[in-house]
Amino acid sequence: MAANTMSPVFILGNDARRTRGRDAQSSNITAGKAVADAVRTTLGPRGMDKMLVDATGNVVVTNDGVTILEEMDVEHPAAKMLVDVARTQEDEVGDGTTTAAVLAGNLLARAEELLDSDVHPTTVVEGYAAARDIALDALSTLALDAELDDDLLARVAATSMTGKGTGDGSADRLADLVVAAVRHVADGDRVRRDDVRVHTLAGASAGATELVEGVLTEKSPVREDMPRDVSDATVAVLDAKLDTRETSASVEYNITSAGQLNAALDAEDAELREYARRLADAGVDVLFCTKKVDSRAAAYLADEDIATFANVKTSDATAIASATGAVALGDVRDIDPDDLGYAASVRVETYGDDDLTFVEGGRDAESVTLLVRGSTEHVAAELERALGDALDVVAVALDGDGVVPGAGCTEIVLADAIREGAPGIDGRAQLAAEAFADALDVLPRTLAENTGMDSIDALVDLRAANETGRAGIVTDGETGTLADPVEAGVLDPVAVKRDALESATEAATMVVRIDDIIAAN
Repeated sequence: MAANTMSPVFILGNDARRTRGRDAQSSNITAGKAVADAVRTTLGPRGMDKMLVDATGNVVVTNDGVTILEEMDVEHPAAKMLVDVARTQEDEVGDGTTTAAVLAGNLLARAEELLDSDVHPTTVVEGYAAARDIALDALSTLALDAELDDDLLARVAATSMTGKGTGDGSADRLADLVVAAVRHVADGDRVRRDDVRVHTLAGASAGATELVEGVLTEKSPVREDMPRDVSDATVAVLDAKLDTRETSASVEYNITSAGQLNAALDAEDAELREYARRLADAGVDVLFCTKKVDSRAAAYLADEDIATFANVKTSDATAIASATGAVALGDVRDIDPDDLGYAASVRVETYGDDDLTFVEGGRDAESVTLLVRGSTEHVAAELERALGDALDVVAVALDGDGVVPGAGCTEIVLADAIREGAPGIDGRAQLAAEAFADALDVLPRTLAENTGMDSIDALVDLRAANETGRAGIVTDGETGTLADPVEAGVLDPVAVKRDALESATEAATMVVRIDDIIAAN
């Protein structure tokens, strides 16, 4: 009887590429380290900027970690995972994106050394998880026992912005504006972060940035003869065209004489005039419309002295409605007094060739806007990113668990705590925990490098200083020095450090566990 022979079974397409074992791990780790290296030099107050140019020639100049990683044309799947780490960090707490990416990359670098020493990936994962837990426990003990007053929050905001493109704007002044904005929308233990908007406008120095207690929109009245400054304004928001009604069915009108044409035009005029009359009778002073306004309707609205803004962005209209207490209308014929909002002032200001409309003193929401100025579009955009991060960290500091010393002090303390706790971890996982501590050391080392200090000497001195006191890498003019970060005003929210630890660990361990890459062309 002939023996059975098994034919090979192909489950992948001919064009599929497969990488397995150490080759797969090495490829992923190399990609992760490359992502970390791309942003490492931007860390800290003396960090450098990156210029990113896309395929169409658009230029972005920034040292914001998540912006750099999102603008890069990253193709490797493992590298994309580290980009997701930065994006998640940005979404959750608004800052610490570079820290999270650099930490994840260095956790992968240390893991590679362990894998080369025949430590199993699962053991590396166990050791990293244990080290992370030790670090998180130690982090909770580092929170400053101090009231989060305006001065302390301003230090948090300034720390977030230090080293970022603030133009000629003083970081301290900008930090004060950030704190004022967040305080304005704080409601007990909750901060309504979404009620703080940031609006950029090029054409002036960063020092001209100001806080507006209200909402801005880049629109001006549709006609020159409409009011440009209205006090005690009754506001209506219309989410529809202000035009003659259209029939839902296809209808043809057979007009055979000039009289019939004039009658049709008169009917349209009467309809548009009726819209203006209804708004005027309801007491509307200002109308914001998300769609177009017919020129004839605009003329009738001008006759009624109603300032009208057309094609307002939906996001702006939503913010205006929220701030003034207005309800977005679908049809002016259904207008009700309860649908109208109130603003203490609606005024149009001209900046160069641009008009900005300020809606201030709204009835319902205490919305505020940071009007960000910059000499160029690039400066204004980078300042917008810096202020956005500052707003986020101040908000999470108030909402979260307080603040901890910055300038690399916290990372040194956490690394020491892990080394002290590592002997209590069983087996080879202890080696992974110690590698985690070494990865944490990279953050203060990078700060030292970026300030011109010798990174090895600085790290040794920093460890010694934190055994008896509290020290970090603090910028002093053109270089850095060891000093108490709290006294220097360098502070970070606990939430930023905690999220960076958690997200970096999760990303690194996920990459380490991969031993097979299957990719289709």
